[in-house]
Amino acid sequence: MSRSAFLKGRRLVVVGAGSRTGCRLAQAASAAGADLVLAGPDPRKLEWTAGELSGPSEVIPVDLADEATIAALSRRVGRFDHLISTAAMPANGPLKDLQLVDVQRAFAAKVVGPLLLAKHLGGQVADAGSFTFFSGVAAWRPVPSRTVMATTNGALAFLVQALAVEIAPVRVNAVSPGIVDSGSWDGLGADKESFLRQVAERNPARRVGTPDDLIKAVFYAIDNPYVTGTVLHVDGGGRLA
Repeated sequence: MSRSAFLKGRRLVVVGAGSRTGCRLAQAASAAGADLVLAGPDPRKLEWTAGELSGPSEVIPVDLADEATIAALSRRVGRFDHLISTAAMPANGPLKDLQLVDVQRAFAAKVVGPLLLAKHLGGQVADAGSFTFFSGVAAWRPVPSRTVMATTNGALAFLVQALAVEIAPVRVNAVSPGIVDSGSWDGLGADKESFLRQVAERNPARRVGTPDDLIKAVFYAIDNPYVTGTVLHVDGGGRLA
């Protein structure tokens, strides 16, 4: 039996489905037989993702900084099995250059938004269902100019513990990626290969991550009924190096 056979006939909500990682997750879940709800702020990107799927899907715009759209998502989704959010809105840069509106958007994507998703959709989760959110290695390995990223990812790690208690028996977990070659580093141009090689040399696993590594972690989190309030570190040990 396929490791993803448990998804056949399940209803999954993917928030951030217009992102590279969200799209890859949606494709893998759809291929495994899941019914997808694709949510995010940009309907055009969501429609593009929908066009890449082999199974049924529904597109629902949502802005994690706007509670009204989250409430609307709840009404349209109805009963579902699992929600996965890859949403992120980084506010990177030196402290002196940070703008409050950007910081607020970062917290909306990683902290306030997940809290409101649980508030509005927590009562609609089927038996053995779950929420899985994306944190990130920056919380455990902060660097200059990434203070907001480190703080939001760290706050999310504690939020999943609190939510796992608050809305039990619905399970709540986080996946924390390290450096993953998902396309997000393509902007480095000719320097990308050197950067990823240096990361791999430092990592205990001696490699960088792939989107498939993240998909496997998400599928594990939503399939294992005895895992909740947990952060799954998919970083090759990067937080330790």
